[in-house]
Amino acid sequence: MNHPNNLNQYKNKMIELNKKEYGENYDQLRWISETEAGKASDQRNKIMIDLKDSIQFLFKNTKPFLNKLSQGCKICGQGSWSCLFINSRCNCRCFYCPAEQMEDSVPMTNTLPFPKSSDYADYINKFGFKGMSISGGEPLLTLDTTLNYIQKVRKKAGENIYIWLYTNGTMVTGDILLKLKDAGLDEIRFDIGAVNYNLEKVKAAINVINYVTVEIPAVPEDFELMKKKIPEMKDIGINYLNLHQLRLTPYNYEKIAKRNYTFLHEEKVTVLESELTALNLFRYLLENKIELPVNYCSFVYKNQFQKAAVRKRNASCIRKIYEDITEQGYIRYLFISGTVDNILNQVNILIKNGCRSDHWFLKSSKDRLYFNEKVFKFIEFKDFKLFCGYFEARILPVLSFHNPFIEINLNKNRNVVIEKIRASEEFELYRDELGYFENYIINKQESFIPYPENKKWFEIQRLEFIRSGLQEYF
Repeated sequence: MNHPNNLNQYKNKMIELNKKEYGENYDQLRWISETEAGKASDQRNKIMIDLKDSIQFLFKNTKPFLNKLSQGCKICGQGSWSCLFINSRCNCRCFYCPAEQMEDSVPMTNTLPFPKSSDYADYINKFGFKGMSISGGEPLLTLDTTLNYIQKVRKKAGENIYIWLYTNGTMVTGDILLKLKDAGLDEIRFDIGAVNYNLEKVKAAINVINYVTVEIPAVPEDFELMKKKIPEMKDIGINYLNLHQLRLTPYNYEKIAKRNYTFLHEEKVTVLESELTALNLFRYLLENKIELPVNYCSFVYKNQFQKAAVRKRNASCIRKIYEDITEQGYIRYLFISGTVDNILNQVNILIKNGCRSDHWFLKSSKDRLYFNEKVFKFIEFKDFKLFCGYFEARILPVLSFHNPFIEINLNKNRNVVIEKIRASEEFELYRDELGYFENYIINKQESFIPYPENKKWFEIQRLEFIRSGLQEYF
């Protein structure tokens, strides 16, 4: 759902966000020029042409891969995954790490602390997650805690859940691998960038853990080294290679900014050369007939699909039946306003057409009728004003007392709260906009000519649709 007519607004918004995040440091970064952006786009297009008969894409063309994806990556993209940050402490100091990782913390996921593993297992079960990952910091620094949470989730969910763990590998031993296996771990993912691409600990995991993955950022300076390591990965029997895009954060700014990278605007600042490095590694595997499953976990994939998945999961718990959940995971509501007589007449039309009574809602004053998209085609708009608006459903450990909410009982001792928070102003849709809204928003006709650029439609599209394709270079 990317259209040229809203691209300038999108670019301006991203630039504004990046300037706000980095303040005076913003001007110290080497941002891509318009000329460089054109050349880089051409370079990416050339790689894609070279790969066209072999490369596959999932999740609106944001995740390219060769051969196949791991079960964990599929579950992630489908939105059925919970990532538990078991601690916030690491024994390595990788230049690309996005956070400081220097303190102990309570295990946490999605802003929710879970000091008790039994509560977390009940959370996994209650929300029907199909996958769970353990991250940190370094999970093996708190091995007993890590094992406890894996065991509890495995016992609660049985074989209905796929469990994986991220590690830098420095603390891995044969004994620890066996303990992880016995606890119920399905897959282990090694960041070998933390150990100068040494594969000895990875090799130790082969034939112990069911699936062994190398998951690393695509570091441009290490391109030649990675080319040498990939055949070795294949030979020792790793199952998957996952490549991530480097991104800038306020924490790693000092280390990354001095590397003379070219920076790209997005909701978070990313590195151009990292994406091109990942895609060039795809080409290297193909040219050398190395049948190693590899995927590129782009920032636009992670930023869009992972966030949308969280919103959708929460929204399904609190939205009304006469409201809709957008592709981006926001709750959309629609209503018409008019005279009582006209509104009641419209209600009768809905009833005569067999529209389910829970797909619409008549306000007690009877001058406003809410309805979902299934009813849209039965509304006679000539007598009414049409409005739409959006909410975001957020899960919280405690009530804020500012928004509509529901409480969800995980067990007799632990609740979580989902609040319905306004995500936009209320938009009036004028008569000449109705055709566009129905075709483009309700019926999802991507080929329909977009409405002329303005702030309202930029916001509506942002709240409705996940953007397709890899990152725009600017």
